[in-house]
Amino acid sequence: MKQTCLLKDCSKILLTEEEIKVRVKELGEQITKDYQGKEPVMVCILKGASVFFVDLLRSINLPVRMEFMAVSSYGNSTDTSGVVRILKDLDHSVYGKDVIIVEDIVDTGLTLSYIKREMLGRGATSLAIAALLDKPERRKKPLEVDYKGFTIPNEFVVGYGLDYQERYRNMRDIGVLKEELYSK
Repeated sequence: MKQTCLLKDCSKILLTEEEIKVRVKELGEQITKDYQGKEPVMVCILKGASVFFVDLLRSINLPVRMEFMAVSSYGNSTDTSGVVRILKDLDHSVYGKDVIIVEDIVDTGLTLSYIKREMLGRGATSLAIAALLDKPERRKKPLEVDYKGFTIPNEFVVGYGLDYQERYRNMRDIGVLKEELYSK
């Protein structure tokens, strides 16, 4: 069932539900292979990564621990402020743990660079980044994505957890939001 009421706000569909499912399954299989014999701590960056996080977890055939962190660097804007604030911190220590940060999209790299430094500073044994989307042309800080779903062009995307002003997260596809809706 297509979500036509939500899709009407998109100029095009960038990734379909089926393309996303296939790629998330592949990422889960790769993480399973890479972390054999380990019990990684999967850190979901709320709210955007929540849909990807759940689907990725279900495709990993290992014991994993779940943690959640909420950070803000955008507010209601489409551009990062560059200042990262932790709104919700982890419930448990990552000291001596293998950590995989799960993010919806890597854009400028500023937020994830901050989170990466924070986790390593807290004593994580290893740290990897799993991101559904990567927008390398917007990068302001060099950052390697270990488990990348898709590289996308510099367009404003919504759906599958990604939002604009808390809307569109429940879309099954990822679409390019019509510019007139956010450039007022």
